[in-house]
Amino acid sequence: MAATVALGQQRLPASRSEVQLSFAPLVQRAAPAVVNVYTRRVERVQRPPLFDDPFFRHFFGNQMPFGEPRERIAQSLGSGVIVEADGVIVTNNHVIEGATEIVVALADRREFEARVIAADPRVDLAVLRIDTRGENLPFLEFRDSDELQVGDLVVAIGNPFGVGQTVTQGIVSALGRTGIGDADAQSFIQTDAAINPGNSGGALVTMDGKLAGVNTAIYSRSGGSIGIGFAIPANLVASTVSSALAGKGIKRPWLGASGEPVTSDIAAGLGMARPDGVLIGEVYRGGPADRAGLRAGDVVLAVDNRPVSDPQALKFRISTRKLGETATLEVLRRGQRVTLQMNMAEAPETPPRDITLLSGSQPLAGATVANLSPALAVELGFDTLEQGVIVMNVAQGSTAYRLRVRPGDVVVKINNRDVADVRGLQSLLRDTDQWTVVLKRGRQLLSFSVRA
Repeated sequence: MAATVALGQQRLPASRSEVQLSFAPLVQRAAPAVVNVYTRRVERVQRPPLFDDPFFRHFFGNQMPFGEPRERIAQSLGSGVIVEADGVIVTNNHVIEGATEIVVALADRREFEARVIAADPRVDLAVLRIDTRGENLPFLEFRDSDELQVGDLVVAIGNPFGVGQTVTQGIVSALGRTGIGDADAQSFIQTDAAINPGNSGGALVTMDGKLAGVNTAIYSRSGGSIGIGFAIPANLVASTVSSALAGKGIKRPWLGASGEPVTSDIAAGLGMARPDGVLIGEVYRGGPADRAGLRAGDVVLAVDNRPVSDPQALKFRISTRKLGETATLEVLRRGQRVTLQMNMAEAPETPPRDITLLSGSQPLAGATVANLSPALAVELGFDTLEQGVIVMNVAQGSTAYRLRVRPGDVVVKINNRDVADVRGLQSLLRDTDQWTVVLKRGRQLLSFSVRA
């Protein structure tokens, strides 16, 4: 009998036969649950201005090469994973965004039209459903992605470059990667398994045949794989699917606080042995963090015994929990460790939006504005602690448009008076013939003055 060398709970291969293993049994079990996602959307194609020239009209008459603006069908390709036997599929939001038609092709080549149950651009996930007419399909169970370790073997399954279902193998290169792409609650799994365009939405599978994550992005200078791929962890995928199937869209717990990574300088100032955690800067009054007792100046070190190193990782930990549950925060406060219990609640719709189209003879005429609540801020991908009146839309050619007011601007002051809500803004715009308007655009304050 061949001897083995113990290494924790795992072991190193000790014979040639143990090295000559195959992934075939794993692939045969997992691959039928990975699908191809084909999308179609209608795009309007404008005629090039060159063909409006009388010279071309003289030769082509009414048979212009491009004619009037026309529609064309744009197609794209991605991958998806069946996560429920009755036809629930998860993929990336960027795979199906803007699609007018979605077709899912199974591994056995059968095709089904799919509908979107819910989508969340903030984490780049979408949940689809196909009508299986009572048939149970192969599906992948979720793995607890918090149990993954760097060095674990994984298999990526998808449809790269549209060549057909493809399997690649690698290891988990890193965990908790943040700062990748535009996703809000970030904590990606990094792998060296080859992932290419078309793999988006495909499965990252562990050796026990469970779904570790959904492949979503690559780092590349050529467009092809160079061994740096990223997957959304299964715990976030599972919470997204659970929320979508509840039937009220995707609702996530909200922290109700802002923070920044603890740098070396901050750590030294706080007397910490090393940089660690998230320094809380502002807490929303009455929000979940406030009710839990979190304060400005606290350093959040861990959530449910899982360390957090930056605000994105903290949001990720909160986002993987279900509404109504309780999370345990490990906090450093004035050199002492404190444990807080925080109830998971969604961002409130307070104050009500009061969406209003402004009109009349005033500088914001043509702008549609709303009261900025935490819920609306989450929906818009805005700072959830920002308050005031936000510009939702600006009618082209309107007074506001000509004054370069843009969607996303926050109206801060009118004639040096603070703007609290939509009704207050309307009041400040009336009964005067000159206005000085202060807007907040990103981190900049912009102002302009107008006379009637």
